[in-house]
Amino acid sequence: MLQLPLLVTAQVDLVLLVITLLSMWSRLSHLSYPNAVVFDEVYYGQFVSLYMKRVFFIDDSGPPLGHMILALGAYFGGFDGNFVWNRIGAEYPSNVSVCFLRLCPAVCGSLSVPLVYLLTLELRFSHLSALGAALLLLLENSLIVQSRFMLLESVLIFFILLAFFSYLRFHNNTQSWFRFCWLFLSGASCAAAVGVKYMGVFSYLLLLGVASLHTWDLIGDRTISHLRVCVQCVCRAVCLLVVPVLLYVFWFYVHLTLLNRSGPHDQLMSSSFQASLEGGLSRITKGQPLEVAYGSQVTLRSSSSQPIPCWLHSHKANYPIRYESGRGSSHQQQVTCYPFKDVNNWWIIKEPGRQQLVVSSPPRPVRHGDVIQLVHGMTSRFLNSHDVAAPMSPHSQEVSGYIDFNVSMPAQNLWRVEVSNREAESESWKTILSDVRLVHVNTSAVLKMSGASLPDWGFRQMEVVAEKLFKAHSLGWTVEEHRYGTSQEQKEREAELHSPTHIDVDRKISFWAKFLELQWKMLTVKQEDSEHKYSSAPLEWITMETNIAYWLHPSTNAQIHLIGNPVSWGVASLSLLAYQLLAAVYLLRRRRGFKDLPDAAWSRFLSLGCVCVGGFLVNFVPFLLMEKTLFLYHFLPALCYLLLLGPPLLEHTHTHLLSGTPRRVLCVCVLFVLLSVLLAFRTFCPLTYGSPELSANQLQALRWRGSWDILYRRR
Repeated sequence: MLQLPLLVTAQVDLVLLVITLLSMWSRLSHLSYPNAVVFDEVYYGQFVSLYMKRVFFIDDSGPPLGHMILALGAYFGGFDGNFVWNRIGAEYPSNVSVCFLRLCPAVCGSLSVPLVYLLTLELRFSHLSALGAALLLLLENSLIVQSRFMLLESVLIFFILLAFFSYLRFHNNTQSWFRFCWLFLSGASCAAAVGVKYMGVFSYLLLLGVASLHTWDLIGDRTISHLRVCVQCVCRAVCLLVVPVLLYVFWFYVHLTLLNRSGPHDQLMSSSFQASLEGGLSRITKGQPLEVAYGSQVTLRSSSSQPIPCWLHSHKANYPIRYESGRGSSHQQQVTCYPFKDVNNWWIIKEPGRQQLVVSSPPRPVRHGDVIQLVHGMTSRFLNSHDVAAPMSPHSQEVSGYIDFNVSMPAQNLWRVEVSNREAESESWKTILSDVRLVHVNTSAVLKMSGASLPDWGFRQMEVVAEKLFKAHSLGWTVEEHRYGTSQEQKEREAELHSPTHIDVDRKISFWAKFLELQWKMLTVKQEDSEHKYSSAPLEWITMETNIAYWLHPSTNAQIHLIGNPVSWGVASLSLLAYQLLAAVYLLRRRRGFKDLPDAAWSRFLSLGCVCVGGFLVNFVPFLLMEKTLFLYHFLPALCYLLLLGPPLLEHTHTHLLSGTPRRVLCVCVLFVLLSVLLAFRTFCPLTYGSPELSANQLQALRWRGSWDILYRRR
């Protein structure tokens, strides 16, 4: 029977509560200061504005989840996207809620500190070690700076820490079936980390490696039934493999659903992708005929012209009689690939043996395998190829607009249509949807853009050649703009090429097609990297040889810098070195038959190394192999693992390696280091929060390294 009063008993870790409150205060207080664009906010802010306006974009730095999280804070703050992100230091207007723009990264940065506390406990170390690790993160100036602005590193760090904490909570709790909720949360956090930045993939792979070792031990445990082992393995595979993949795809589904309007990056995408967006190409192609027919007027976009779009083009200019290399040409009309919309991009599909250049009634569609001729709309020259070397690619055939010079060079202007993505052999050639190869009938060469640029005589346009079929790869063309021709006479046809046609035909591209294309573009399309004043090399990060000036007040010495706590960074580097030395000694002695540690302590030591040293390596070593502009903030995820490593390693040393007086000396040294961390934190606070303003002499005193760039005005 129900008995009154109803009582609820709860256990509250007061240390965890205090740490959480201090972390939120350090990251969330005065979040709207400075009321100006700070460093990379000028970069991420553009994407937030595009989300608010639902305009499509591509960011090659990572998947869309991080941008969506930033946009979520802006949405709650009532931001409408109407702000020009054109320079660092630009003042935010009064109608922009700066606090909400920066809220999500600040919350993630705040929660990372208690997560480190809990993660240390799950590694089976004491509450004192957990407190030490949390304090190191709490008092790390660089993490505070990166959390307080509209940047993504704090979000990435939060999801990485959450993934490892959730997995270890699952692994350590062997009794309750509720623990599989922690496993699911771990998989979801991995998907979120990868969804924020591709660097999250390496932490995800590390977690999969740890989980694989645990699963292998589980399979070898004869005390567990076969059925239970199978269920455990399936649950782990679903939560750590299937769930992250599904969620990763889901981030893109939300991204593509939100961004349904034409934007600045449309040109990077295929014609079918562009046509699925409101405005832009869809406005141009709205109502176009679906099936290409004899007499159709079309523009042909090259599928291999990435990232810059390019259309088959011709103009009233001939190839030079002789090139600079001394080779001769056909001196026929140039055919090129032109990266801009132009009336000279229009071609007419003609049926061989018939003179009509208009669409019959009913239209006769062109199908896979049909032989056609292509007539240039503005000059009436036939697309031609022959056994003459191309101007820039002498191993390929020249492509030209045929001119009859009454020499022994007959026209060879027949082309066979091959629909590469056809579903049936009788597939018709469709506008936007079909990827088509045009095969020269006489030579079996395939029409393609070579990728080379023509000299001045070719107006620096892209070279078009015909290449033998066995050499051809990804040589498709897509009909982008399409109309049914109605004018047989040249002058009437030229006027017709400038006027749109509207025939209602519905064309849609599936989500999977858009997802795969967008994913491929993000992985392959790279913006040009340029040197930056504050760029740095990975090896400079460990000793903090460099800093980054994030913001400088336009008239005073108030400024914000990405500078870490020098004492914390020193502790982190020494912890890494100490662990490696200890691990080497232990392994050598165990090889010789000496077991210095009990099995439980050895297991904890190995787990600490897998998570912390492994986490550092997977977040640092890849940068050594990258050829891109790098900054100090790229080191922050790796730094978090090293800060987590120090206190548990000290506990291990105190418990298993020292006794008596050395233990007391170690305790005194630890207190001294913590006090030094606190003093260094307070010393650099003016550069972390931008206040109070310091004098020129005070700023000069903070330049602890000669390579740091700290700015100041003398008065």
